[in-house]
Amino acid sequence: MSSLSDDAQRHLWMHFTRLGAFPDGVPIITRGEGCYVWDDRGNRYLDGLSGLFTVQAGHGRAELADAAREQAATLAYFPVWSFAHEPAITLARRLAEYAPGDLNRVFLTPTGGDAVETAIKLSRQYWKLRGQHSRTKVISRYLAYHGTSLGALSLTGVPSIKTPFEPLMPGAIKVQTPYCYRCIDCKHLDGCSLRCAEDLALRIEMEGPDSVAAVFMEPVQNTGGAFTPPEGYWRRIREICDEYDVLLVSDEVISAFGRFGHMFGSLRYDYQPDMITFAKGVTSGYSPLGGVMISDRIAEPFLQDTNTFLQGQTFGAHPVSCAVANANLDLFEREDLCGHVLANEGRFKQLIKGLLDIPLVGDVRGDGYFLAIELVPDKATRGVFTAEQAEWLLRGYLSPRLYAAGLICRADDRGEPVITLSPPLIAGEEEFVFIEQVLRRALSDASREFAARSNV
Repeated sequence: MSSLSDDAQRHLWMHFTRLGAFPDGVPIITRGEGCYVWDDRGNRYLDGLSGLFTVQAGHGRAELADAAREQAATLAYFPVWSFAHEPAITLARRLAEYAPGDLNRVFLTPTGGDAVETAIKLSRQYWKLRGQHSRTKVISRYLAYHGTSLGALSLTGVPSIKTPFEPLMPGAIKVQTPYCYRCIDCKHLDGCSLRCAEDLALRIEMEGPDSVAAVFMEPVQNTGGAFTPPEGYWRRIREICDEYDVLLVSDEVISAFGRFGHMFGSLRYDYQPDMITFAKGVTSGYSPLGGVMISDRIAEPFLQDTNTFLQGQTFGAHPVSCAVANANLDLFEREDLCGHVLANEGRFKQLIKGLLDIPLVGDVRGDGYFLAIELVPDKATRGVFTAEQAEWLLRGYLSPRLYAAGLICRADDRGEPVITLSPPLIAGEEEFVFIEQVLRRALSDASREFAARSNV
């Protein structure tokens, strides 16, 4: 009789996974509680990535499971195609109350990728209803990840993810990322020139302002390692969008629901989007759900005559997922998870910044409960690893050691090699200290091994 691991290797096609990379069997996670998960062998791991930037309230929250059960027993499924149901109505109202400015409408989707795809389509149809049919192009940032559907993938700025599926949607333009650690423009200046923000204006001019529908950006960009905006960055981005009458979409699939100590990341960085895409933390991962927050300005032409937004999904606004989201928001309010993040983020960052004394650690950045450690072969020059060195360091050395030590996090090389940390929002001193200790041992050992290999 085959084992679960055997069945996984034979039948389960895991996402973004090298299927031939498991000589010792596929790891199988069987349960979770709080900030921790256990595998089928009884080993415990600190979930330092919240599953996938998702499990805000922690694992094993019975109240969220109960909300799903109770809703499924009452109304398990019904679409919101010309109908509505109470869980979706209540959730939409609550999200509008949390959102900045006049983002009073909510289009609910099954996932974050669906939310981004919806925002692309909505921006295009909005301009057509306004009589500006040439506004079809969308702008996003280099290295940014926005999803895997062909529209969202076109916004994605990671070549290795895009290349196998090209050609993609035309009219997807890229601008600079606020990558302060490796900023060429400001390298010889006394301070930040906001050249990364000005690049947006240059690209809009180059493409023609009347051809651009929307700009898609994350409050803090994930891919490449928690790129936080320099002072004044978001104010300038909003000014540019206003100047050229381009919609600003804040992609908060990761950034919303407490990750930065606010319900929405745009509130943390004090800017007003025209749309917000969200998912993940809205249910703490207990049921799939995403959506788009939409300003009254964008909704207005769809309220006239027979105009209809021609978009929908079978499982959008699923009653069970909406009920779980409402229970999750109850939990956020009752336990003040946003306040917990704001009160504890300083200690988390202090401990991780302490790792800068390790030779391989070049930079520590991020805010809230979302930090990244950029690894470098030479701190003095801020040099970069070869592809072979990065492969050895991340997959050959660090990933297996971190996992064996009981820490789940992300060792990522879609940009320069980084380790990304995003623990559940209930994490505190005990979890922070454990993360720091595991990383210190692994990175110190890796530094010595890398130096030895480099001197051979």
